[in-house]
This record gives sequence, C-alpha cells and structure tokens, in this order.
Amino acid sequence: MKTNQFGKQGWTPDRIGSLTGKTFVITGTTSGTGFEAARILLSKGAKVVMLNRNPKKSESVIATFKKELGGQIDVSFIQMDLAEQASVKAAAAKVLEKVIRIDALICNAAIAQVPNQKLTVDGFESQLGVNHYGHFTLQGLLFPLVEESKGRIVTVGSMGYNMGLKTIKFDDMNWNKDYTPNDAYSQSKLAQIMSVYELQDKLEKTGNTDVKVYACHPGSSRTSLIDTSGSFMMRMIFNLMKFSPLTQSAEKGAYPMLMCATEKDLDQKEFYGPTRFKNFKGPVGAHKLEAHAKDKVVAEKLWEVSEKATNLKWNF
Repeated sequence: MKTNQFGKQGWTPDRIGSLTGKTFVITGTTSGTGFEAARILLSKGAKVVMLNRNPKKSESVIATFKKELGGQIDVSFIQMDLAEQASVKAAAAKVLEKVIRIDALICNAAIAQVPNQKLTVDGFESQLGVNHYGHFTLQGLLFPLVEESKGRIVTVGSMGYNMGLKTIKFDDMNWNKDYTPNDAYSQSKLAQIMSVYELQDKLEKTGNTDVKVYACHPGSSRTSLIDTSGSFMMRMIFNLMKFSPLTQSAEKGAYPMLMCATEKDLDQKEFYGPTRFKNFKGPVGAHKLEAHAKDKVVAEKLWEVSEKATNLKWNF
C-alpha cells in the first residue's frame, strides 16, 4: 500500500482555501457526489456552472444551495443531455458564451448498469455514449478555454474499469453480441480513464504544461447512480449495500474530484480515490491503477475511434 501523501486522514476539503474568482464547470450535480462537490466549492466562494439534464431538479438544487449558503452564491445551470451529441455541443457553446474562465471542468455525471442494450440517438451503446463520448466531446469543445485559464480537466471514473473485459471491444463497442450491463459499464469507465492518460501524453508531446488532467473515482458511495439506470435487481442489491460498512457518504465520495480540481502540485500520473477496503472507502489519496488502463496501443486507438465517432478533432 502506498503511503498517503496527505497523512493518515487522507485528503479532506479543509485543505481548500478561498476559491473566490475561480470558476468550476461540473456535470451531474442534481444528486450524489456531484451535488456535494458543487456545494463544497460554493461554500469556498467559487463560481459553479452546473451541466444537468433536468432543469426542474437543477432549479431545486440552486434553491437548496441558496437556502444553505446564502443568496450571494454564484451558481447557475445549463441544460445538457450527455446522451445526445447535439445537446453537448449546444451546452458547450453556452458555457463559452457565459463564462470567461474555467479553473476546472469536472466530468462527474454517469449512468450505470443499464439492464438491456440501449442505443443513444447517435447510435452509441448508452453507457459508452453518456459516460465516455458525451464527456469526450464536452472536454474537446471546452479545452481552449480551460487552456486559456491554465485550468484542469477532472474525470470521475470508477473501480468498475477493472470489473469487465479489461480492454476496449473495438470490434463490437455497442455490445450487439453478449451484452451485459456490467461489461458495458466497465468498458465505458475504462474508456474514460484511458482517455485521461492519453490526453496527458498528447499534451506532453506538444509541450503544453498549462492544462492538467486527472483521473479519480468516488469509491463505494451512497448515491442514486444505480437507482437512475440500473435494473430492479441491481437497485435492490445497491440499496441493501447502502447499509453496509463498505459504503461511505456521498460527501466523502466527492472528495477525490474536489482534490483533483483544487489541490496544488498533484501528480497527474496517479489515480485518486479512497485507499482502503479495496478502494471502496477510507482516506483519499493516490492508489494503484491496473496496467490495462494505461495500455498505450489501446488508448491511442480509442482516441482515434472517439474523434471519429464524435466528429470532433481536438485542437492542441
């Protein structure tokens, strides 16, 4: 086990100083870890722009934040459905109109364990379409502003990256054969994490040190993720797990993304999350990432496939 650079307690939001004048753009903040991350950033004086699918829930979240933190907080939302490339592109255009800087783009929203194969309007398997392709497009379009701001891109992955095939199924990325909720989810999370380290390599190659890119995961947190997209049986299992000592609060699940968005001098090559109980919970810090997540040949091919699928050529 690695020694935690933040000591026995691991990283906590107490390390965050004033964020006045800083802007954070976060996907998926209507509940769970995204909600908690937005709340903590706002409590430190940051401006937060939330990208959510549901306007009604977003308005309710803004009201909740204002009630708790005061009417002076700078929080807004832009409607965006990660399952639709057109929606992602429209939302990115609005972000570029609305904000003058992005100190961190936090890609947090996700769907998981979709019971049967479902395709997005663009023809992607839904978990790959939402978790990977949606965020890939968003990052690519907002990259110039992140770069101008000398900001960060934070991808919230999952330990699920290590629970499936352990590679990208290029010959059948939509799982037309042998679809299982877990394998498809695992591939989507592996794709997200691989793209982080591939982006780091591409930035290194061009000598770009202005943008920092991080991968993290929330551990086993009590959120509504499975309630949103999982089958009845998966929902039952996960709701029972919420009473298990192997789960932690959604607030603690937000710590890794907050750390990656704010902590100075953090090593980009690491993978961050809870460091105990098989990385389900415990002090937040760097921990082992399995080698298949940094397979260079697969990662390069995935990047090419992703640019082609989303019709978006990144501008480095």
